[in-house]
Amino acid sequence: MASEADIRQVRLEKLHKLAATGQNPFPARVLRTHTCADIKQRFADLEKTATPLSIAGRIMAIRGQGAILFVVVTDGTDTLQCVFKKDTLDEARLAAFTELVDIGDFVSVTGTAFTTQRGEQSVLTTAWDIATKTLLPLPEKWHGITDPDERFRKRYLDLLMTPELRDLFVKKSLFWDTVRSFLKSRGFLEVETPTLELTTGGAEATPFKTHHNDFDLDVFLRISVGELWQKRLMAAGFPKTFEIGRVYRNEGSSPDHLQEFTNMEFYWAYADYRDGMQLVKELYQEIAQNVFSTTTFTTRGHTFNLADEWKEIDYVEEIRAQTGIDIATATEKEIEQKLESLSVAYAGVNRERLVDSLWKYCRKNITGPAFLVNHPTIIAPLAKKGERAGTTQMFQPIIAGSELGRGYSELNDPIDQHERFETQKQLLAGGDTEAMMADDVFVEMLEHGMPPTCGFGFGERLFAFLADKSIRELQLFPLMRPKK
Repeated sequence: MASEADIRQVRLEKLHKLAATGQNPFPARVLRTHTCADIKQRFADLEKTATPLSIAGRIMAIRGQGAILFVVVTDGTDTLQCVFKKDTLDEARLAAFTELVDIGDFVSVTGTAFTTQRGEQSVLTTAWDIATKTLLPLPEKWHGITDPDERFRKRYLDLLMTPELRDLFVKKSLFWDTVRSFLKSRGFLEVETPTLELTTGGAEATPFKTHHNDFDLDVFLRISVGELWQKRLMAAGFPKTFEIGRVYRNEGSSPDHLQEFTNMEFYWAYADYRDGMQLVKELYQEIAQNVFSTTTFTTRGHTFNLADEWKEIDYVEEIRAQTGIDIATATEKEIEQKLESLSVAYAGVNRERLVDSLWKYCRKNITGPAFLVNHPTIIAPLAKKGERAGTTQMFQPIIAGSELGRGYSELNDPIDQHERFETQKQLLAGGDTEAMMADDVFVEMLEHGMPPTCGFGFGERLFAFLADKSIRELQLFPLMRPKK
């Protein structure tokens, strides 16, 4: 088998031969009157009228030799077969194609629509031109790129050779289009808020830090889609806002966690968490139907139907039912001992992290769809207090053993908010890098007054779960370590 270097050298020689015959191996423009999809959609009429047509695309396969060649071309809209025959194509041009063109090259093909004896819709070629001469080969058709890291490093080849993967990214675009259309149809205004912040808020995560040269100060990449900014818009008189954008979290990677990903957050004045729960249920059901044409899914070992009743699960009661621990009264030592007896790894020793680790053990046993409610105050520093002491008006959709979103009746009491920020300061000082930063300017805004508000956010993990893929697989170009 020829090495890649040998293949490149042969193709380089072909490139020079093309140039020597007056053909530009890299023209800025080639003849193209139709897409492959256009031709297939109108094939009967085009064939009947013998309409001259030209397509341009990448060659994915070449079969035959001598007097007849069958060339498969793809242009991103569809794939179409082009037939090269010596009785319809100049003999010298047929010979030049055979000698100088390879699988992977881009060509422009001119001809007419016709059906082969085997019934395949094709283009009977009368002329061709090179559109781009390639120097390196495509992966082997049946196996593609087998090394996982190489797949991500050469994602363009992975996408080219894997149609079902390309289809997933079309669905992912439809996923966000559906979210946007749903919210706009209900009166939400799409906004843009800063991605560089002096303090991060709206989530518990370790931020990326960078330096602003002009102001000579350190800033952070945001960890949420403008939660504290969108709340300022509520104070400014906007009744409903949302944002879809990138967020950044400087934490570990896993199939379902990345350092950079897309989230959505909405804020709704004069609504509470129960209004939010109803809206979110309708949104998730519309996503399912519009993007996947079903409400029933099997993923991560769970089968669920988003059209079913969404039960409410009490945070404290569920942990007690599954572990026997009452987190409202248990000591930190008792929680640690329970985690160890369950073989659950946990980091840090503050109460918030211990309770969260215990909940994460429990959630994997819940199929859903369900809403988790009555979270402890320490878990939700931006949510209003609940009806039961020590709880908050927070809700999370639970699907397939995971939390796929988070919402609150937003805290708008500046005195309470200041006290909760002080608690978060203590957690940060104690080494909890994921604790929330205090934002005194935000508290000042609350003192000017923010109406009762429901806020909710979710990320592209929802799409990954419904597609039953890892979130890393559903990044077009995931971050990779440089090759050594």
